[in-house]
Amino acid sequence: MQFKYPELLWAFFLLLIPIFIHLFQLRRFKKTPFTNVKLLQKIVSESRKSNSLKKWLLLCTRLLLYAALILAFARPFLANTKALLTKETVIYLDNSFSMWAKHLDETLMNNAVQDILKSVPPESTFSLFTNTNEYKDIRLVEVQNELLRITPTPNQLSLEEIELKAGTFFSKNRGTIKNLIIVSDFQNRISPKSYTTDSTLQKHLVKIPVTDLENITIDSCYVSKSGIDIIDITALFSASPDVERTPVSLYNNDKLIAKTAALFNNGKSEATFTLPASEVVSGKLVITDKGLPYDNHLYFNIDEKDRPKVLAIEKTPSNYLQRIYSEDEFVFSSYSLKNLNYRDIENQNLIILNELQNIPNSLISSIQSFVADGGSLTIIPAINADINSYNQLLGPLSLGTITEGVKSENLITQITFGHPLYEGVFEKSIDNFQYPKVNQFYKLKSNTQQALTYQNGEAFLVGSNGVYLFTAALTIENSNFQQSPLIVPTFLKMGTNSLQPPPLYFVMNGSVNMDVSRKMAKDHILKVSKGDQEFIPQQKTLANKVSLSFIDNPTEDGVYTISENMTPLKKISFNYPRDESDLGFMDLNQVDPASIHNSITTLFQELKDDNRITELWKWFVILALFFLLIEVLIIKFFK
Repeated sequence: MQFKYPELLWAFFLLLIPIFIHLFQLRRFKKTPFTNVKLLQKIVSESRKSNSLKKWLLLCTRLLLYAALILAFARPFLANTKALLTKETVIYLDNSFSMWAKHLDETLMNNAVQDILKSVPPESTFSLFTNTNEYKDIRLVEVQNELLRITPTPNQLSLEEIELKAGTFFSKNRGTIKNLIIVSDFQNRISPKSYTTDSTLQKHLVKIPVTDLENITIDSCYVSKSGIDIIDITALFSASPDVERTPVSLYNNDKLIAKTAALFNNGKSEATFTLPASEVVSGKLVITDKGLPYDNHLYFNIDEKDRPKVLAIEKTPSNYLQRIYSEDEFVFSSYSLKNLNYRDIENQNLIILNELQNIPNSLISSIQSFVADGGSLTIIPAINADINSYNQLLGPLSLGTITEGVKSENLITQITFGHPLYEGVFEKSIDNFQYPKVNQFYKLKSNTQQALTYQNGEAFLVGSNGVYLFTAALTIENSNFQQSPLIVPTFLKMGTNSLQPPPLYFVMNGSVNMDVSRKMAKDHILKVSKGDQEFIPQQKTLANKVSLSFIDNPTEDGVYTISENMTPLKKISFNYPRDESDLGFMDLNQVDPASIHNSITTLFQELKDDNRITELWKWFVILALFFLLIEVLIIKFFK
């Protein structure tokens, strides 16, 4: 038993006063003369026994009465030792996507919010934070509406991050009990590999119950085949082991353009959609399941292709290049060495050195810088080329070395269909075709992958990463390659590959960077918008492009429009990361020390019980009244 005012217990010394009064009979005596002393002795003898018992009874009842009153005013109570300490409460509420899974027709998040609203004492002050928001030193009524409007996020704090952030809400007072309540479904990704737990915190883990989910996820999509006329988009799916199939729909904006079914094998599947290569698509892949809603759609976009810039540096103009690089698909220009402006080189996507007799050092330096910055290059040697000047360029580009010229007819008989240059060009492998020929060629010592090969195994066309080398001149006097069906797809792919299209979409997972080919005025900026949402990303304006960085925005997935002065330039798509779709859950027994609970209501009831104080002063008042009644009865009826 403990007392609210223990200093009042000193009043027990006052109980000595009635004891002294009864013991010493402190009262005035009046002398009365008696003539018959014998009669007086008889009266005293008869009453002494009864008076003595009555006095002792009154003394006891009064002492008990006063003691009960003293104890009542000292406010006695019974309580747990923790109940007397100041308590601080911080609640972490997990609002990651997995908390929107359904349990008994309600989302886990809605169940958690309702339990918090029912369980937290309205008069108590606490702090609450989620993966995206925080509320410090608030009462329940102040945060009620925010909890009801809470939105999902792909972000997920780890247990270590939760403890560190909770530490900013707690005071530095070591004499308080610091209760950290973590409300989550505890997916595996919440658990760090290892961390040092804060022993000053009383951790309470509340695992929101969830039944086995049958979840299907659109993991990703990519361009699986890119031809001149068509493009294949392949989507990858994952699902629970017992899922067999699911319908998949493809929308362009809000228009359904294709539908298929994904058939699962060991929880994995894929589906492919074939689209025209020239079609502009603001795509959305859609499935339906009973699991998590956020991974049932995936956005992507295919923009109108920018025209690659192709510059041919040649002694005399080549009509076949101008025909291949038509104006509707390319920006083609041709200059001789004499008329070349070296500043134009950096603005190109593909440069073709077409049968130059000699490559000057100044051009070699400019070309090497151009390739280092990501530009594409095609080299076609002249019939009587200066081998030394060519090798000065080829060596740093890892294309090998020209060893000698060979004046001998040679047939081009082998196509490397797996070469990136011919990927998506041919529907099937071709073994028998009209072989082009050359009358003179150069032997090449190189480890670079061959795209076209002579019948003797020597390389006719080698290249990788956008840098290509022919080993023979393509003039009509030396070769009939210009009349071959191979020339168009070969040079077209060189041109189209020189300007890589942006990815189908970006994942909202940290910083995202992309370039927009655009010459911008100094006072102009690019804006990004979707519907009513609009924001200005971080941007850096360069000579021929604008570099955009997306960090805090966007916060919502979808297809966005990049605009300059209200003029749409291109689309960009964002999707949430799929980490939350992995429905594996951690073992809470790994978190030590911590108390584990299955219900928010149960936890707060336990905390309430720990804080319960049983007041006893009313019982002592009743006891005092009881002793007062006993005293009255003794005085009235005890003779």
